[in-house]
Amino acid sequence: MPKDVILTPEGLTNLKAELDELTTSRRREVAQRIREAREFGDISENAEYDDAKNEQAMLEARIASLEDKLRSATVIDSSDIGTDVVGVGSVVHVKDEAGKSTKYTIVGSAEASPAEMKLSNESPVGKALLGHKRGEQVTISTPKGERKLKITKIDVAK
Repeated sequence: MPKDVILTPEGLTNLKAELDELTTSRRREVAQRIREAREFGDISENAEYDDAKNEQAMLEARIASLEDKLRSATVIDSSDIGTDVVGVGSVVHVKDEAGKSTKYTIVGSAEASPAEMKLSNESPVGKALLGHKRGEQVTISTPKGERKLKITKIDVAK
């Protein structure tokens, strides 16, 4: 049974755009590669053909995965997100024990990107921050030991 996928409106737009790109131009590109590889002759010993077919299989798997995510998606309405408690769609400003400030956006797992400071609501830090208010301190268990973060501000993701 597929689990519910929580998306922000931006995440929904991004997934739809990626699916559109894959189902149109990328499918055509891979089909063209397969056609060209067939022209090289015997496909039983044709590395180009095998590579193109593998790329096609990976492409179709990604398309199926995106379609599944979109089917089971729950989109968070930004008007339902408050600035009093951390929830999915919140932008949370925190300060660690050393006084270093960081800003995280809490998103569903389908659009998590730690490099962009978008944390999944299922990640250790995301899960620890959920439901807490400004001024509260949360403790997160990490492999290096416990880490404490103080919530300094809560905004709504744009």
